[in-house]
Amino acid sequence: MKSLPRLAVAVVALATAFTHAALAADALPSFHGAPSETSVSGLSSGAFMAVQYQVAYSGSVIGAGVVAGGPYYCAAGNILNTTICMGQVPFVPPNPALMVTAAAGFASLNQIDPLSNLQKARVYVFSGTKDTVVHQQAVDATVSFFEGAGVQASNLMYVNSVPAGHAFITPSFGNACADNASPYISHCSVEKQKYDQAGALLQQIYGKLNPPAKNLTGRIVSFDQREFAASGTGMADTGYIYVPSSCEQGVACKVHVAFHGCKQSAAAVGDDFYAKTNYNYWADTNNILVLYPQVNASTIPFNPEGCWDWFGYTGPNYALKSGAQLSAVHAMVGRLLANP
Repeated sequence: MKSLPRLAVAVVALATAFTHAALAADALPSFHGAPSETSVSGLSSGAFMAVQYQVAYSGSVIGAGVVAGGPYYCAAGNILNTTICMGQVPFVPPNPALMVTAAAGFASLNQIDPLSNLQKARVYVFSGTKDTVVHQQAVDATVSFFEGAGVQASNLMYVNSVPAGHAFITPSFGNACADNASPYISHCSVEKQKYDQAGALLQQIYGKLNPPAKNLTGRIVSFDQREFAASGTGMADTGYIYVPSSCEQGVACKVHVAFHGCKQSAAAVGDDFYAKTNYNYWADTNNILVLYPQVNASTIPFNPEGCWDWFGYTGPNYALKSGAQLSAVHAMVGRLLANP
C-alpha cells in the first residue's frame, strides 16, 4: 500500500509529460487574410534571411526590414566568404553587382520569383554606427543590391546614423544603445525620441499604421515546426506566432515574418525576441499576424550559434525557393492564411 503514492506521483508525472508534449506539438492554426500582403524582417542572420525571403518570394512579399544584414546570396554557398559579407574585411566590401547577376540567373531558371517584382517592394535597412559584428560597408552593399535589383529609391529607406551596436532597437527594453551583446536587443533615442524599430520598419513597408497598443489583446501561440521542417534543417521543434484578437475573430489579417538573429532563438534568450521587440504591439492594432520561426544551435547541421542559413549549411539551394528553411517558412505563411 505504501507504494501507491509513488505510483500516483509517477502517473501524474507521466501525464504531465504527455500534456507538455501535446502542447509543443500543436499544429499551426489558420486565419483569414491576403497572402499578397506578407512582409518580412530580421536582425543579423535573420536580416540575411529576410533578404533571401524577399528576393526568392518577391511575387507575394511586399516588403522587408533588414537590420544589420548583407545582400542576397553574398556568401555564394561558401562559409569562407562570410567575413566579407559581414563587412569585417577592411576595404573589401561585398560586391552587390555580382549578387544582382546571381539573382537574375536564378530568376531566369524559375528558382526564385522574377526580379521585376522588386520594383514595387518597400524596404527598410538599418545599420548602427557602433555595430562591431556586421559592419556598415556590408549593409551599404545591401542597399546597393536592392537598388540594382530594381527597388525604387522612393521605396527604400536606409537608416545609418544611429549610434547603435549589433541589436534590434526598442523604445525601452534591452541593453544600452551602443552595446554589442546578448540578447542583441537595445534601446536608443533618435532626436530625443525613443526609437521604435518595429514601428519604423512596419510603417515603411505598409504605410501609416494605427498607433501601437498600450495593452495587448491578443496572445502568443507556440506551434510544432516539425510539420514543416525536419531536424536536419537546423530549425527548432517549436515556433511562435502572435495572434491579435481581431485575427481570431475573423478579420482579414496580414502576415509579418520576424527572423531572430544568431544566439537569439527562444532557446537562447527566452521570450525576449518574440515578446519584447514591440512587433506585437503594432500588430495588435493593425491586424497583423507576426510569425517568429526558430532556429537553434546544433551540431548536425553544424550551426553552433543558432543562425539562419545564409551561407549554405543546409545545402547549395539555401537561397532559392526550394531551400529547406525558406520553403519551410513559406509553407508556414501559407498555413496561416489558409482559412478562406
